Amino acid sequence: MSARVVMLGAPGAGKGTQAKRIAELHGIPHISTGDIFRAHLERGTDLGQQVKPFLDAGHLVPDDLVCRIVVHRVREADCVNGYVLDGFPRSLPQAQALQRELNVEGAVLDVAINLAVPDDELVERLAARRSCPKCGRIYNLRFEPPRRNGYCDFEGEEDVALVQRPDDQESTVRERLVVYHRTTEPLLAFYRDTGLLRQVSGSGKSPEEVSAQIEEIFCALGVN
Repeated sequence: MSARVVMLGAPGAGKGTQAKRIAELHGIPHISTGDIFRAHLERGTDLGQQVKPFLDAGHLVPDDLVCRIVVHRVREADCVNGYVLDGFPRSLPQAQALQRELNVEGAVLDVAINLAVPDDELVERLAARRSCPKCGRIYNLRFEPPRRNGYCDFEGEEDVALVQRPDDQESTVRERLVVYHRTTEPLLAFYRDTGLLRQVSGSGKSPEEVSAQIEEIFCALGVN
């Protein structure tokens, strides 16, 4: 596959799952900003040192710095045949900055895929998530429940009760969605105006069904 892909979608829409599927199916890197930040911090690079104060303070990393870090990553040798961006860009300024940098490189994006799921369904999905406080495994009481109700499957003889993260509580999820729509709708309009946006319905569909829709888009674009 030779394509530069941006995955978009609200919290709980499944963009991370689909980004990983694309990467595995087509042998291209799955790139998330969180992974990039951790890699730079671990290696102690100059970019990592610039990011560290913001992360330590719990602040968002400035758009121009995030963009420089992402562009630095997609210049690496393993991205020569394409990549999937997951979690970036998150806003119109980030998308515009990324486009400017890639235009200079002569390596513009090929497609931006938005996973569309109604808010009420997203709330149901996220409010049903539970995690193991010991191993970190994520469950979903609707789609991927544990074998024993309320307990992790992977802790042997030990009964480890699953917990709900504070940001998965219904009131918090709805607040997150308000923020998402405010910052992301201009981003969707930007990619629609540039002809890159493709909408994929994730409502009521399995990950396999969503993946099949995405593969149809790639076929239509001549991506194999």
